Amino acid sequence: MQGDENIIAGLDIGTTKVCAVVGEYFNDEINIIGVGSHPSTGLRKGSVINIESTVTSIKKAVEEAELMAGCEISSVYVGIAGNHIKGMNSHGIIAIKGREITQSDVDRVVDAAKAVAIPTDREILHVIPQEFIVDDMTAIQNPVGMTAVRLEAKIHIVTGAVSSARNIVKCCNKAGLEVCDIVLESLASGETVLTEEEKELGCALADMGGGTTDLAIFKDNNIRHTFELALGGHNLTNDISIGLRTPLAEAEKVKIEHGTCLSNGIKKGETIEVPNVGKKGTKTLSREILAEILEPRIEEIFTLLKEEVYRNGLENHFPSGLVLTGGSVVLEGIADTAESVFNAPARIGEPERIGGLKDIVRNPAYATGVGLVIFGSKKSGCVELTEGRDTSFSKIIKRMKQWFKDII
Repeated sequence: MQGDENIIAGLDIGTTKVCAVVGEYFNDEINIIGVGSHPSTGLRKGSVINIESTVTSIKKAVEEAELMAGCEISSVYVGIAGNHIKGMNSHGIIAIKGREITQSDVDRVVDAAKAVAIPTDREILHVIPQEFIVDDMTAIQNPVGMTAVRLEAKIHIVTGAVSSARNIVKCCNKAGLEVCDIVLESLASGETVLTEEEKELGCALADMGGGTTDLAIFKDNNIRHTFELALGGHNLTNDISIGLRTPLAEAEKVKIEHGTCLSNGIKKGETIEVPNVGKKGTKTLSREILAEILEPRIEEIFTLLKEEVYRNGLENHFPSGLVLTGGSVVLEGIADTAESVFNAPARIGEPERIGGLKDIVRNPAYATGVGLVIFGSKKSGCVELTEGRDTSFSKIIKRMKQWFKDII
């Protein structure tokens, strides 16, 4: 960002909107100084389907954020989601032979744990250590300096389709932006909407975007499980459009202004005005009809998430409850519906632990953008990360840059 290492930008390229958030990192505090948003039509369920349309949306969102922040954005941390994202747990072990554990030993055991068969069309996006086991001592977060005979590591690996990641980077490059990192959106959102107590005790984060709903299970300050569901806010809008026979754009407005998941909470005689399709004029309908359309779909989404949790034996891993975030959690009563399906407490998560324009971004729709800024602030800088450190992210970026050179 024009040589200012304290300025960090996050870019949330979603199915319904592209959001750019600019933050200033100073004295361990993050102040949001710029925000830009523009409708997105070039993605479907988290994957790029129209390069030019996506590039245009990125440019307009970034220009708006630049104008507000008073600086030029040249590099960004980009979020990635979609049903191509897969997460899995792995385990590795090495011999220490009775000496002190060094950082190189930690790196070696993590490398051993991530040595799993990955299809050629997929790349590792994140390798997240969950815990280390030193001989028979479990739940060790940092084993460096401890004496041991053997060292084990349990890690969580997140992979994504090479083509999807490459298309996102290509869109950013065409918009004149360098990609510092590609970050799983639920991981980024967790940086800002979850408290340390929730991540320690155990919680489930459901990031409901336009095209997908991302689930992440946190426990002991680490991610235990990730899952991508190809259902989101666009499905709700489409249901309203079909059920009420109104254009998609008008259905989106109706969802935002009058959407509710609780049909039994609607006052008797409450009505809404809905524009007709193909001709002028509106029709007056009971708001209860809207609730009867939205309630089953929301219950379906939460039921599918619950089935994923139980399928992996994680039903007891989130005693602190469920946190809902993302642009699609604006529906009235959505937290109550989540509580009834999961039989656990649920709340709406908004960006926290930030300063500056916090009143503007204190909205679930900005959780990923703000989270990307916080994620970036924990890194040591774009240049060092992409060119100096040998991480899985740097390998992706280097490989993609080489692809683009080969194409050109």
